[in-house]
Formats: sequence, structure tokens, C-alpha cells
Amino acid sequence: MIARIYKPARTAMQSGDANTREWLLEFEAESARSVEPLMGWTSSSDMKSQVRLSFASKEEAIAYAERRGIPFQLFEPQAQRRRKIAYADNFGYKRVGQWTH
Repeated sequence: MIARIYKPARTAMQSGDANTREWLLEFEAESARSVEPLMGWTSSSDMKSQVRLSFASKEEAIAYAERRGIPFQLFEPQAQRRRKIAYADNFGYKRVGQWTH
């Protein structure tokens, strides 16, 4: 079973960088999920797919996987483009562009 080591991206609803500072180690699913016929719940017999470990740095996550003999794939985060703007900039007299409402 192979593991993924990655740094999660921000969600569309986040303006800050909460929950994106730590590196995660997650296992890939070995078997497909199935629908339980009586209740209709989705289930899996793979217990490792529930494991999600967090680490402060990429090196710690790699060292953990190597110590345990876990094969892994490393996904580097993409560079983020971030503009720092304030709400007050929407009403500035030097605003470029027309006010639309």
C-alpha cells in the first residue's frame, strides 16, 4: 500500500492559511468502496484508508515513512499567488476601474 505525502491546499472559502501549514501522510485505497445493500452506506474493508497523520515538516513525514518501510509519493505544493488587499481599498479615491453598483 502506497502513501501520499502532501501539504493541503486552501479551500475556496478560506482567506487565511489555516490547516495548510502541516504535511499529511495518507494511504491510498487498496480496494474500492462498496455500497452496503441494507442501509445504502458506503463502506470499505480497507482500514488504512482511515489513517491520516500530520507532521510539522516534509522531512519528518519522509523520515517516518522510511523508518516504517512505507512506500510513498511526495507531492510538492505549488507556489501561491497572494494579493494583500484591504476592504477599505474598495472605496479608495485612487481606485482603478468603475464602481459597478
